[in-house]
Amino acid sequence: MLDVLVIGAGPVGLTLAAELARFGLSTRIIDKAAQPTATSKALVIWSRTLELMDRMGCTQAFLDAGLPCHGASIRGGSELLGHTRLDSIPSEYNFALMIPQRDTERLMTAQLGRFGITVARETELVSFTEQDGGVLAELHHADGQVETVTSRWLVGCDGAHSTVRHGLGLPFDGAPEPDDWVLADVALEGPHAPPSDEISLYLHRDGFFILFPMPGPRFRVVATIGRAKPDQTPPDPTLASVQALIDQRAGGGFTAIDPQWLANFRVHERKVRDYRQGRVFVAGDAAHIHSPAGGQGMNTGMQDAINLAWKLALVVQGAAGTHLLDSYSVERSAVGDIVLRNAGRMTDMATLTNPAAQALRNTVMHFALGLHTVQAFMARQMSEVEIGYAHSPISVGRAQGFKGGERLPPPLYDGSPPGGDQTPRFILYAADKARGARLVAGFPHLLAGEPRQPPNEAALLIVRPDGYVGFAGKADDWVGAQAYMAGLLSR
Repeated sequence: MLDVLVIGAGPVGLTLAAELARFGLSTRIIDKAAQPTATSKALVIWSRTLELMDRMGCTQAFLDAGLPCHGASIRGGSELLGHTRLDSIPSEYNFALMIPQRDTERLMTAQLGRFGITVARETELVSFTEQDGGVLAELHHADGQVETVTSRWLVGCDGAHSTVRHGLGLPFDGAPEPDDWVLADVALEGPHAPPSDEISLYLHRDGFFILFPMPGPRFRVVATIGRAKPDQTPPDPTLASVQALIDQRAGGGFTAIDPQWLANFRVHERKVRDYRQGRVFVAGDAAHIHSPAGGQGMNTGMQDAINLAWKLALVVQGAAGTHLLDSYSVERSAVGDIVLRNAGRMTDMATLTNPAAQALRNTVMHFALGLHTVQAFMARQMSEVEIGYAHSPISVGRAQGFKGGERLPPPLYDGSPPGGDQTPRFILYAADKARGARLVAGFPHLLAGEPRQPPNEAALLIVRPDGYVGFAGKADDWVGAQAYMAGLLSR
């Protein structure tokens, strides 16, 4: 029986399949599309995603292909409301990496190929049922062949119109945003063209307008163009209409040329409550969609995949009880709620239409963005390094400045990233190496190698394969540590 069948070969599905394969699980990934994404689509990879890629061994390939973006400016008309640098992000990757989705998919496909797995394209999931300790899936191929596949687990990474989500009957609660939007991937030339390593946001009285730098060098233009009419789809933008937006909302002084992609779109904000039903999971856009404000959709989905992969691996390998998988939905649904709420607030703020509200917004932002603490807070939020799992069932304890569920900063790893081996294991951080070695020996399939030096000798930490603290206790709390590890094995 196949261990895991992954539906959808976008960035999320590819990340999940590559991690499962790295951990030695028999994995198959299918996609109904004949070819991978040819357009830029999702454009930014944030700091926390890059940190998690370190344990996968593929960060450098992404850095080589992308463009580091080091700051952002916000303007209200011609007035500079604020400017922030991303250098304050507490990460080695203190920038936003701008990289078109087509390149993200290409590089993740190469990562998957390192383990001998290719995407089965023009292969569509038609139906699935859970039975006999597995999931029976019916697949249709382009040549008319009908195939049945049985896997222990099935994961839907198949986008906003997910067949898996529909098959589970999961409510996709939410609503569309009221505006029509346009995007354009263009080159910019002229004396007042924006910096090529900064995001430039313009809060104009007529609507939202933003420029994202891209490799090339090129820029992504994103703008609202008025209230959406449910029964009417606006035509795709032209280069002339994009230039008109630049002149009106960014003050002109530069020209858009050489368009590579011109499109319109509408924004929906929707999310499922539960990411798991039995032996079937959803991740990425199949579980949550929202405004592109902040560029966090793909990052959130890829982190869904990384979170789920190591848990599935430990369960399939018999190293942990199946209840470990319950933490996936608890953790990632809470993160999805936060991302959805923040993206919605950013969009609402940027698309205000009342002149008095716009003036108040600009005054408040001008003051707030002058404060270093506000700038640093925004950078941490956008980079996702502040994501944590304080309310997870596998986050326990607090001691000496550390608490269960928080990210352990990579400089404190005292070695390679947790989870970087071919089998996912927790890492013990303990000053008493003899006692630590005995705990490791008692859980050889859950704890890796020798105990590492704790960041604070008064603390005893057990760190998950994704670099989050699972257990935090005082240096002599061996009873608590033993109970935590035993809890992972139970059921």
